[in-house]
Amino acid sequence: MGILRVDHPDIIEFIISKEKEGFLDNFNISVGITDEFMKAVEEDGEYNLINPRTGKSTEKLRARDVFDLIVTMAWRTGDPGMVFLDEINRKHPTSHVGIIESTNPCGEVPLLPYESCNLGSINLSKMVRDGEIDWEKLRETTRLCVHFLDNVIDANRYPLKEIDRIAKNNRKIGLGVMGFAEMFAILAIPYDSEEAINTAEKIMKFIRNESVKKSVELGAKRESFPNFKSSMWENDYKAMRNATVNTVAPTGTISIIANTSSGIEPIFALSFVRNIMGTQLLEVNPVFEKIAKERGFYSTDLLIEISKTGSIKNIPKIPEDIKRVFVTSLDIAPEWHVRMQAAFQKYVDNAVAKTVNLPANATLEDVRKIYMMAYQLKCKGITVYRYGSKTKQVLVIGGLRKDKEEGIVADSEFSGDCITGECPL
Repeated sequence: MGILRVDHPDIIEFIISKEKEGFLDNFNISVGITDEFMKAVEEDGEYNLINPRTGKSTEKLRARDVFDLIVTMAWRTGDPGMVFLDEINRKHPTSHVGIIESTNPCGEVPLLPYESCNLGSINLSKMVRDGEIDWEKLRETTRLCVHFLDNVIDANRYPLKEIDRIAKNNRKIGLGVMGFAEMFAILAIPYDSEEAINTAEKIMKFIRNESVKKSVELGAKRESFPNFKSSMWENDYKAMRNATVNTVAPTGTISIIANTSSGIEPIFALSFVRNIMGTQLLEVNPVFEKIAKERGFYSTDLLIEISKTGSIKNIPKIPEDIKRVFVTSLDIAPEWHVRMQAAFQKYVDNAVAKTVNLPANATLEDVRKIYMMAYQLKCKGITVYRYGSKTKQVLVIGGLRKDKEEGIVADSEFSGDCITGECPL
């Protein structure tokens, strides 16, 4: 991910030129957003463009003009996303070391220069027993993961001495989750519901508390991270092993290996085609498949029918209670995506990677509302993806590979989710 600050003079020229070159179609970029800029957007005012070399204002721009440009390009190409720099730095645990101006590629770990990300994710679909969350298993798993990730810092071999130094001075780790949507399916909780939001907060708060407890124990036993003094932790704890403990990553690859849903995303599709190195693979959500067999409505013909759209909401033969629980990305209104991200962000000291998936017929106003809502709910960043807005995408609904003339070619290099439906390009 490249990040261009919205208050730097070349913001407009950069976005327009790179879109014309096709750059935004093959590379992920986000815009670093300040509070000054967002306030000016809300009040229809101007904001300052700052020369990064001198720190002085060079001119002013109408904020809504720039915001509209960002929204338009995101609608057209999926980029740029937004990174809310002031919100990130307000929650930065080692602000005395430096100011954060960037993140890792997917945006879940705000980084100082030369910092690296050391991540792990708990498969929440395995944290259910007898129809309820197994809190004791989740506690044990969380503590074990924190211990493991802390060990990784010392076991790792760093390519540069600068990376080695800051990684060990801050000892940041990022324990997160995957299989979240599948956990909800097992628990019969619809993703787009108040129960889901409340449960999400409860789960992440629990993981957060147990992560901090374990890091405090490790700090007392192994010593705190060297930059502990003057950090945000010093006021509340006598020791802390890690400057950060939690994050929510996309888990695009490891969730495939674990055969579960990615990160905190809703289920992409219950049956769909994945294109891998020229091979088309029909995939079926394992939780849905199991329940369909138990309830007696499973069939190969049904899976083929589902793969045309990825959703079951318009298939009469499926019971209504199953339709309500197994909602997919397109079935869910955009505001639920943002609210879910914000629910997790409350208890994550790094950041949350989340894509708001949109159908091909989504409007500019849809994107505008999403970006404003993410800022107002204190997310640290936000990304949208409108189906078909990139010429290449890895997940395709409809069972058939589109050719280049039709504008969609699947390949394994694009890591973002896509949305069910046809793309009228």
